[in-house]
Amino acid sequence: MALPNFVTVLVVRLRMIRDGLAAFFYQVPVAIFTAKGSGLKAKAKAAGRDPLFQRRVLRFFRAFLPNLLLRYKFGSAYPNNGTALVTRHDDVIEVLDRNADFEVVYEPRMRAITGGENFFLGMQDTALYARDVSNMRLAMRRDDVAATVEPLARRLAQKLVAEKAGRIDVPPELSLPVPTAIVTDYFGVTGAPDNKFMDWATLMFEYLFTDIRAEPVLDSDALNAAADCRSVIDAAIAKRKASGETKDDVLGRCLVMQAAGLPGMDDLGIRNNLIGLVIGAIPTISKAAVQALDQLLDRPAALASAEQAARDGNDALFAAHVFEALRFNPLNPLIFRRAARDTKIAAGSFRARRIPKDTMVLALNLSAMFDPLKIEAPESFRTDRPWGDYMLWGYGLHGCFGAYINRAVLPAILKPLVIRPGLRRAAGEAGQIDMGRTPFPKHFVVEWA
Repeated sequence: MALPNFVTVLVVRLRMIRDGLAAFFYQVPVAIFTAKGSGLKAKAKAAGRDPLFQRRVLRFFRAFLPNLLLRYKFGSAYPNNGTALVTRHDDVIEVLDRNADFEVVYEPRMRAITGGENFFLGMQDTALYARDVSNMRLAMRRDDVAATVEPLARRLAQKLVAEKAGRIDVPPELSLPVPTAIVTDYFGVTGAPDNKFMDWATLMFEYLFTDIRAEPVLDSDALNAAADCRSVIDAAIAKRKASGETKDDVLGRCLVMQAAGLPGMDDLGIRNNLIGLVIGAIPTISKAAVQALDQLLDRPAALASAEQAARDGNDALFAAHVFEALRFNPLNPLIFRRAARDTKIAAGSFRARRIPKDTMVLALNLSAMFDPLKIEAPESFRTDRPWGDYMLWGYGLHGCFGAYINRAVLPAILKPLVIRPGLRRAAGEAGQIDMGRTPFPKHFVVEWA
């Protein structure tokens, strides 16, 4: 048994070397020179936004430089003294599992968003983290997903698509309104002007998680959005308490826990937890839905298979198509952590690397999901993969708090669209994802017969 296993691993490693060389010497240069833009820098920037280009670059790193340490500083939003790129599946898992060695960095900006307090996504593995997460698990029960959240998303998505006559701009007309309704109807946070939750959440998420250069204009816009969002949540809490209404939503359950004297459930604690949930729900669900749809449209056979599964009422198979599509262009291709002390990753292997304290470590989950040493036939579109092959919403202690909601809501958003006959991209630029100089899709128009 040992000999066949050795041969299999050897073949996989030789293919990794072949594919890495092909990417470096042919695929990547061709992609850059054929990309849109005037000048090499513009072409490279345009190519870098293409998930296929990203996956090809990562083939080279996995094969030859799996754990690369650079003196280059990873932006200025969070203090650091260099950057490490981690590309192999096992090493990405190791970084995200070792919370004491590789810490989350969001606390200063999280405090700016909340007006003083931290939110559990910005906390280390502490008693305070455990308390706040436990409280919100009591308020956001897992059985709510099937009983309340998925039906809400499904009904609204069906309504929004049915109202359109063969054409829809997915982000503003479908993938953003659905999670916004979850915020208002399930979280219980009401009172914002039309579409403002969408705008506020997008700005705050960008400020916290993607603005590595600390852009002054974004700082101002995001903090203004945070102040407005705090005011609306404060007003929603005060209104609910003054009315005496007992409603079985997330806010209502938080107030029940407050009345019972549960620590961390004062008005400020409730508001901080709710603002974190708003940030995590709206732009992320929308982006994931758009990118999964985009990948399905790139694969006619997969799209046809997804449509058939949806028409057959095979929701599990349809969802498998959605998540496999998202694997090819996940919400975030990397998760960053900062080394809390001098340490080492992949110890005992030839790829072992010493990581100095304060290095920003980029755990490339996109690369991990395409590592042929762990993922079977990674370049193939398959709907029979075990869920453990996916790292779509982080991993470990700080994996997405709403992952179970995402798994239900994303297929619910896309199903009424995918069953439309002749679903296709709109002609020209309208049929391509337009980020509008942000990390989130602003427009993406599709049509059907």
